[in-house]
Amino acid sequence: MLLNLDPRSHIPIWEQVVNQVKELILKELLLPGEKLPSVREMSSMLLINPNTVSKAYQELERQGIIETLRGKGTFVLQSIVPKADEQKIEALRQALKQLVIESSYLGIEKESFLKWAESYLKELGGGTDCAESSSDS
Repeated sequence: MLLNLDPRSHIPIWEQVVNQVKELILKELLLPGEKLPSVREMSSMLLINPNTVSKAYQELERQGIIETLRGKGTFVLQSIVPKADEQKIEALRQALKQLVIESSYLGIEKESFLKWAESYLKELGGGTDCAESSSDS
């Protein structure tokens, strides 16, 4: 499992691990039921503190993406059920709004911006069947 962490990023390392594991699952590079490296193995591979990996695994477990079976290891759940987290949805909407504002100031055309979004959705196995929040603004 290859993760690319950026120690200079404003995003904490544990959160980068969470995001990249989720991305690998969406791209089907990590499959349901597949075993993840142990906390020690992962920290050794990524050259980061085991507590950082442990925090990432705890968050992935909290989100219902992985499960740890005592004595067996940590696995991608067989079926991941999306959870509506209103706070995260609102934060995502605000982040998207900020991206639209920044792209406008950089002169990026609407068509280019939408192409990029569509390209990423396709890459991650999403697209026209993505869930939408009922609270559009």
